Amino acid sequence: MAGNSYGTLFKLTTFGESHGPAIGGIIDGCPAGLALDLEAIQKQLERRKPGQSKIVTQRKEPDSVNFLSGIFEGKTTGTPIGFEIVNTNQKSKDYSHIKDTYRPSHADFTYDKKYGNRDYRGGGRSSARETASRVVAGAIAQQFLKDIRIHSFTSAVGDLEMTTPYQELDFTQIDSNEVRCPDPAFAKAFIDKIKAIKKQGDTIGGVISCVIENVPVGLGEPVFDKLHAELGKAMLSINAVKGFEYGSGFKGAQMLGSMHNDPFNTDGTTKTNLSGGVQGGISNGMDIYFKVAFKPVATVMQKQMTIDSHGKTVEMQGKGRHDPCVVPRAVPIVDAMAALVLADFVLRDKTTRLSY
Repeated sequence: MAGNSYGTLFKLTTFGESHGPAIGGIIDGCPAGLALDLEAIQKQLERRKPGQSKIVTQRKEPDSVNFLSGIFEGKTTGTPIGFEIVNTNQKSKDYSHIKDTYRPSHADFTYDKKYGNRDYRGGGRSSARETASRVVAGAIAQQFLKDIRIHSFTSAVGDLEMTTPYQELDFTQIDSNEVRCPDPAFAKAFIDKIKAIKKQGDTIGGVISCVIENVPVGLGEPVFDKLHAELGKAMLSINAVKGFEYGSGFKGAQMLGSMHNDPFNTDGTTKTNLSGGVQGGISNGMDIYFKVAFKPVATVMQKQMTIDSHGKTVEMQGKGRHDPCVVPRAVPIVDAMAALVLADFVLRDKTTRLSY
């Protein structure tokens, strides 16, 4: 299987399946001498872990990370950082009813046809449990980035969308509620909506917004490795993501150039930021902001018609422990992937030109 690594200089390779003994990863390219706050890394994992509230899956996993290499006396050594997260609460029997059945909108069908086999226990390698490894690597990347601040938060659930401009939000309040929305009024509305959908045995999607502050000018390459292109690739690699837009996004297509241009101030900043902090694929020093759209979880507790591996039409119904909405637990994943992109570009930027 190809495609298990992300990054050029700061590179993460992940391994493991949702119902296997463990998941984990190897981080290659992290510079030596970085003092790590291991508690901060574990905290990010706890923001993603299942069972943390009534509006997420009730699978109980401690998600404790165990570092195997690359760290000595609390600092990175410059060698590959290996780590694992042991799976402790698998209930594979919850999936026995779909052993020969393809769940609608899951990876079951495509995975089976591509590889000729499939781990039906929770989706195996295609399970979103793999993203826990990304959170570990992203947490290390965030510590490497130091002054660059990444703030991801829930900004929509279904058709209910937060209208507060991000400049008016208090990002310290993101974790003040279980849906991870810094606007208290919208947070309550989002939670109520998710609970109502869960009672119906259904699921719902949503949007995570991300704001990145203190990004230096010059990150990104102007042709194939544009900064916004890499952010888009990183976000679209997250399970259940269906869309990505940055800056003015699709609304920019409805504007005139005279309205959309960001006029410069004399210090190089811009009066507006419809560019979303990126121009020509390179960061311009303004806030980078983007949105990531997540589809509803495919497993619903309702009867659906589907097909089995023999092409026969069959009826199925979801069982087990599943998120009614992935968005609250996906917030730290968006943080992590943004950090991996930026850490990689910070290292790459050090090779851009010689200083005399």
